[in-house]
Amino acid sequence: MAATDHDTTASVDEVRTRAAERGIEAIAGIEITAVEEGRDIHVLGYFLHPSDPALIAFLAEQRRVRVDRVRAIAARLDELGMPIDLSGPLAVTDRQSGRAIGRPQVARAMVAAGHVSSTREAFDAWLGRDQPAFVPRSGPTPEVVIVMIHRASGVASLAHPGRTAIDARIPSLRDAGLDALEVYHSDHDPATSNRYRRLADDLGMLMTGGSDYHGDPAHGVPIGGSPLPREAWERLHAARHRHARA
Repeated sequence: MAATDHDTTASVDEVRTRAAERGIEAIAGIEITAVEEGRDIHVLGYFLHPSDPALIAFLAEQRRVRVDRVRAIAARLDELGMPIDLSGPLAVTDRQSGRAIGRPQVARAMVAAGHVSSTREAFDAWLGRDQPAFVPRSGPTPEVVIVMIHRASGVASLAHPGRTAIDARIPSLRDAGLDALEVYHSDHDPATSNRYRRLADDLGMLMTGGSDYHGDPAHGVPIGGSPLPREAWERLHAARHRHARA
């Protein structure tokens, strides 16, 4: 298993320790946010080295941009008559430089303030793309993110392609070094998984799988709820040194 937190590897050591206590192999993982034409494209990294200096500097900038965006979203909500309190999450990111903040924390603050009944409602009605409180993100291209993952000796996978819906870009991203597609995902029905499995096979790519669980029953499925078939895992594991640096 791997915990693929957005733009941070702060949990990797703790996840490895707790997993080992339960006889589970945990590998280093991350989900890095790329931006293309104003939309988010999430790229997963597996088997990477969290201590890589270039990766550390890159992620620090990613988290700074996240904080700026969250503050802008909070200001937008205030203008809409929906003030929220983000002092707690922002204080945590100030105290712990490796911690990331994003729209899930905003959604929880909206629930706490009584503006919405669930985080899913917060995203669907207010925080999602084209909704009133949406603030576009700035950031690196998917190609840059792929390079950063490879520099840290990681394997790069396009997250939830069925939700991202950039099928036409997948061949060019493969040519830029993208190693895998997240074929198995909590938002993918069997037909969608089969479609991306065939595409991965056609393009000679690896496959990954994930629950996309954010510690919130309204988001994704519980950890382990969207597993990767053993054969696909064995191929992924065999490729773990593909981008290893001397």
